[in-house]
Parts: sequence; C-alpha cells; structure tokens
Amino acid sequence: MRFPSASALLALPLLVVADTPDYQAQFQEYLGQAQGYFEQLASNLPSPNKFDPVAAAAAKAGSTKVDVISLHNWRETLYASVAPGSTTPEEWWLLITGGNKTCFGHCGRVEAAFNETAGKFAVELGSPHMALLNCDNQPVLCNAWSAPVGSLWILEMLPEPSPISIFTKRLNLTTTTSDDLIQLHKDGYRTVAREHDGLFHPFNGALAQYGLSIPAGWILWGFGLLPSWAFMILISLFSRRMMASRMEAQMQGGARPAPAPAGQAAPRR
Repeated sequence: MRFPSASALLALPLLVVADTPDYQAQFQEYLGQAQGYFEQLASNLPSPNKFDPVAAAAAKAGSTKVDVISLHNWRETLYASVAPGSTTPEEWWLLITGGNKTCFGHCGRVEAAFNETAGKFAVELGSPHMALLNCDNQPVLCNAWSAPVGSLWILEMLPEPSPISIFTKRLNLTTTTSDDLIQLHKDGYRTVAREHDGLFHPFNGALAQYGLSIPAGWILWGFGLLPSWAFMILISLFSRRMMASRMEAQMQGGARPAPAPAGQAAPRR
C-alpha cells in the first residue's frame, strides 16, 4: 500500500513531537488513567468462580466431610469416589445453595441442616457423599446446570462413560431440618424426587454431550449481568436491523409489473 508524499510530509511533525519527553510523559499519564479505569471496572464485576481452597480443604477434612464444588473441580470431585469397573453407583447428595444474591439470604437454615446431616452420615458406613454448590460463588456452573438454589441433587455416579442418573428435590428453606433429610435417606428418594433428564443435565444432556454446557453457563451468566434497560435496547436494535433489511430487500426487488387487462395476453419475455 503506497502513501502519498504529502501525507508523509504532514506526519513528520507529529512523529517529531511524539518522540519528545513531554509528549511521552503525557501519553504515559493518559495510559495510566485508562488502566486504572479498566481495573476499577473489572473489580466491580462479580466473580464467576470464587473458590477458597483452604476453606474447602477444611470442610472436607472436618467432621462433616463436605466437598465444596467449583467450576474447576466438580467433575474430578464427583468421580473421585467411583472405582473403575464398578457397577454399583456411588451416591452423592449435592445441596444447591446461595447467599444474598441468589438465595436472598434464605438458604442459611437449610444449609445448616445439610451440614448437620453430613456430620451424622460421616460416622455411618454406606452413607452418601456430601457436597455443596454455592451459586453466589459459582454462578457459571449453576447456570450451566440450570440448578435452582434450595434444591437437593442426588447423583448416582458410575465410571465414565456410563450415564449418570440425577434426582432433584426442592427443599423448604424455612422448615427443613436434619431429621427430615435423615428420614428422606431412610425412606428412599426415588419416590419423592424428580429425575433430571433435561437439556442441562451435566452428564447426559445434549449440551454436555457436545461440550457446550460450560460455554452456555458463561453466556447465561453474562446475560444475567445486563440490566433490563440494556437488554431492551439490544432487542430494539436487533428488531430495527431486521426491519431495515426487509425494507431494503423489498426496494431492491423493484415494483412488480401491472397485470395485463382482461382478454389480453401477457407480453412474452
């Protein structure tokens, strides 16, 4: 690509000025201000993967033996208890919980009941493995699974690539106690829980089969960050674009020829 000599001559003074210390100092100042602005903007965004490995290890090693599920450890955690070639499912109880953002501060009671139950299960042979998924800390994973807070997921884990059965049950956030969960285990969950077999199934669903589960979670989480007015603006822009494209196509098509009078043959083309 060739540049005109006149443009090159006009650009010479700018190049000379840009090489001066004053200009470089001013440029660095503007660059620092821009970097500070973007860092402040990034700090205000909620974290999609808040995970404390020290607290998670303490919960696992404590008396309750509860695993904390995150975006990066959920698969290896759930499969860790499964022996290769096993035909007997390993039962996992996973509580979908949250804080002020996703559960509006109402999950504390049911989470305490779950932890109390985990402590009782920890001293009993053959009891389910227990885990927590906090949607305040793991919004991408909760969106990828379409997992509502305040629900209990019971997973029957088998070695890969065997299909995994998941049963879900909504828990009462104000009245659920440890005794209720113990009774659920004694009576059996299959009669009162609903089997999860939808699109967002983390193992058997169509999204998971094609490796799209986690990307879908990121997209849904990103849409959740948009305020309602921004979402409406996007819809308005999209609809206007569609209408403009349709009008343009009609104008390019031109006017249709008028129909021939009755009894007169249409002209040949």
